[in-house]
Amino acid sequence: MVSQSTQSQSDNPLQVSNLQKLDRIRHTCAHIMAMAVQILFPETKVTIGPTTDTGFYYDFERPQPFTPEDLIKITKQMRLIIKANLPIIREEVAREEIKVEIEQLGEPYKLEILDSIPEGETITRYYIGSPDGGRLPNIGEKLKAALPEPSLIKPVKIPATVSWWDLCAGPHVKTTGEINPDAFALESVAGAYWRGDETKAQLQRIYGTAWETPEQLEAYLQKKEEAKRRDHRKLGKELKLFSIQEDAGGGLVFWHPRGATMRCIIEDYWRKAHLDAGYELLYTPHIANLELWKTSGHVDFYRENMFDSMKIEEQAYQIKPMNCPFHVLIYKNDLHSYRELPLRWAELGTVYRYERSGVLHGLMRVRGFTQDDAHIFCLSTQIAGEILSILNLTEKILSDFGFKDYEVNLSTRPDKSVGTDEGWELATNALVEALKTKGWDYLEDKGGGAFYGPKIDIKIQDAIGRTWQCSTIQVDFNLPERFDLEYVAANGSRQRPIMIHRAIFGSLERFYGILIENYAGDFPLWLAPIQIRLLPVSETQREYAESVAANFKQAGYRVEIDCTGERLGKQIRNAELEKIPVVAVVGKQEVAEQTLSIRTRKEGDLGVMTVDELQRRMQGAIEAKTTI
Repeated sequence: MVSQSTQSQSDNPLQVSNLQKLDRIRHTCAHIMAMAVQILFPETKVTIGPTTDTGFYYDFERPQPFTPEDLIKITKQMRLIIKANLPIIREEVAREEIKVEIEQLGEPYKLEILDSIPEGETITRYYIGSPDGGRLPNIGEKLKAALPEPSLIKPVKIPATVSWWDLCAGPHVKTTGEINPDAFALESVAGAYWRGDETKAQLQRIYGTAWETPEQLEAYLQKKEEAKRRDHRKLGKELKLFSIQEDAGGGLVFWHPRGATMRCIIEDYWRKAHLDAGYELLYTPHIANLELWKTSGHVDFYRENMFDSMKIEEQAYQIKPMNCPFHVLIYKNDLHSYRELPLRWAELGTVYRYERSGVLHGLMRVRGFTQDDAHIFCLSTQIAGEILSILNLTEKILSDFGFKDYEVNLSTRPDKSVGTDEGWELATNALVEALKTKGWDYLEDKGGGAFYGPKIDIKIQDAIGRTWQCSTIQVDFNLPERFDLEYVAANGSRQRPIMIHRAIFGSLERFYGILIENYAGDFPLWLAPIQIRLLPVSETQREYAESVAANFKQAGYRVEIDCTGERLGKQIRNAELEKIPVVAVVGKQEVAEQTLSIRTRKEGDLGVMTVDELQRRMQGAIEAKTTI
């Protein structure tokens, strides 16, 4: 984590002592949940139950949907299993032997999982209880007989001979008693397709969270509630910023006037920052002949994320999923000398990618979005310097938008890749050199690079501690080779340039969603779509209010007058709900004295000011990129 803030990591209430232990706790909780489900609902079939960043889930096949009341029952049953302190035992099994057992249990998904395990690989299962105990389906009846009916609340000792098992590679804790019964919670039920395939069975997924201590659970639940309050989909609707119009098809963003105003502010800032950093701007089409995408390799490697092609005069055209080949064509349009390099070209280019409806999520996952794309064509000796310049520009832009803490990852050569060993070593060393010169710590993801080159990924941390993947810097050996790019070297020979892909926001839509959630819609003054609203107490003050509004507009501020005719208290309340940064009340006294009575969201009532005084104060906040 690269941090410019003074907050200590130890201040984080969700910091855990041992991530591996927490993963074992969560993995075990998934098994305990599945065991509890099959105790309570013996007809249920189990599938898989992995861990997540905050907990675990398990997918089930069951004729009836799980209800909120069912989650309460499952939670109580899980606590019984935990309090029984049952051993968790790993067992290696022979494929044919376990296959017979699974067939006897009538668990088709376990059988499919078994078949997917490669020949020769060790097959393991984990018991909760004793391997010598009961087997499903009788386990449900054994445990039910031990429980008081109809209540499942009272702790009951579960017979030690009873067991439940699932195919699993582990790891798990040693006994169920190692899990704190007050440090987990079941959160929700969602639909899921088996293996994520829409053509296969639809299952029910129960999500849960688990932690080491009840205090960590409580902190997580509070953070989750805060995240709900900040949800960009909710705030986007309340603040009239954007909408996703299903009548036009899912995953397509409609920018409303206020949201479009903010988008223009962001784009104008982005353009100026890039021009100041030595970039030139490009505009490219939205479609191209399909042959271009064959040459670039997207048809071979990215086809499932591309929309179907269309016919134009008997030729196949493709709506673009990437901007890169278009920038390559512009480079290829002229023969370049080494003296011209580096060439830095940037574009706010809108692309379109096929996303399944089940993964669409507000602005965070859409089908049409605008990338803040840039491509740099340079000499191999210029890579480190260009990467450093990109890091500096990235830091400036992210900081100006309020993001001070970053997690930096360096991803190196994967098993399947293009390019020479020498090229990979040169590029990777250049990335490392730039990071060291910048003074940024980083995590190395060995083998996590793209097939065409190593990369740096930067995750930003928001106001409530969540991390978001935004910026990426990628060295590319592939496209220059595929498109036969050249430059004339100092000795007159033709050489391949190095191509660097780079995005800072990632996509404008997703970054905008992150901004909404980071600020909870309470934007700093420079970003706020409406910076000041004038509230005339009555119609007799409107003429003065309009003259003040004209003054602010002339000075470049975004201002509006409340035209609702509501009482002053309601006008103030509406401005609060719409998160207007500055509100100026215009009454008889203000008209007589040519002043304004000022209220701000940050500081409340600031008293009476002249227009000039208020503008000076607002300008200071705008320059500092803060609230007033």
